[in-house]
Amino acid sequence: MGDALAFLVGWGAGWWLLWRIPVPAPVRRTDRPAVSVIIPARDEEASLPTLLDSLRPQLRPGDEVVVVDDHSDDATAAVAADGGATVVAAPELPPGWVGKSWACHTGAARATNDVIAFLDADTRLEAGGLDRLVVGHRHSGGLYSVQPWHDVARPHERLAALFNVVALMGTSAFTPLGPRRSVGAFGPCLVTTAGDYRASGGHAGVRGEVLDDLALASRYRAAGLPVALRGGRGTIRFRMYPRGIGQVVEGFSKNFAAAASSIRPLTVVAISAWIAALSAPAALAPADPVLAAMCYLAVAGQLVVHLHRTGGFGSITALAYVVPLAFFLAVFARSLWLTFARREVRWKGRGVPTRRGAA
Repeated sequence: MGDALAFLVGWGAGWWLLWRIPVPAPVRRTDRPAVSVIIPARDEEASLPTLLDSLRPQLRPGDEVVVVDDHSDDATAAVAADGGATVVAAPELPPGWVGKSWACHTGAARATNDVIAFLDADTRLEAGGLDRLVVGHRHSGGLYSVQPWHDVARPHERLAALFNVVALMGTSAFTPLGPRRSVGAFGPCLVTTAGDYRASGGHAGVRGEVLDDLALASRYRAAGLPVALRGGRGTIRFRMYPRGIGQVVEGFSKNFAAAASSIRPLTVVAISAWIAALSAPAALAPADPVLAAMCYLAVAGQLVVHLHRTGGFGSITALAYVVPLAFFLAVFARSLWLTFARREVRWKGRGVPTRRGAA
């Protein structure tokens, strides 16, 4: 009885944490302010054409696309120019800055419009997506951030399933209580105004942070500015770490332990209870196979719903969730070691100190 009750608490926490994931609303009216799209890019020659092709038909008079070439070793700059973007070379990385924040700061300084949208190079907009982002921000103000819907093209990309779900859970924005006590933001897609960006301190205020999106959202809230979080289904997509399993491990090792330390304590407890519920079938199987089977079906059914709302992982990933669960736990352990023992992670050929404010 105690095992069943503990499972139900954790399983229920999974529903609570992702009770509802609102998405940007369709836009019927066509009037919107001009927007400066800033794309920080380091070695993104393969990803940029997809994003630029999705942007081009959605641009209106006055819009601009600025690609900040962050010291790429490939043809990123040439690909961006061929795609119609204005290319800005990021100056040498100053001491104390993380590369992406420096690139975003450089791009924002060149923006000519009041509305600024920061998009990662591996995203792509759905038809009408740019209008949805700009109008959504107009209604919310402050910082408007959207987690892209996750395209899955190769088998190894399915290993990111639980990372996507936990990233959404960790914000506390999608519970029945709504966004009142949410934390963080989603770095791949941020929309703001130049005035609010300056008022928050912008990327200069988070220059040494590994997780610039979490820190930037905190700066906005501290400045009394709202932060609105949305899911990206129907608006914006990405393929996360398509180059192989090594990129998946490196990327999530960089992000996850540091992100966990920023989550509200009660949310950490709820996520931990949910992870325990996912692990329950294996733990219960030797003593009570029937209960273990029931728990497994309950978890798999829940994951079918959650994964459908966050990406194209499919029902097979939900049914075989023990594989991405084992991967999640292994990478999280590695991230803890790199973040708090080694105090440095690597990303795109750079060593990034994980201690706050480290140079």
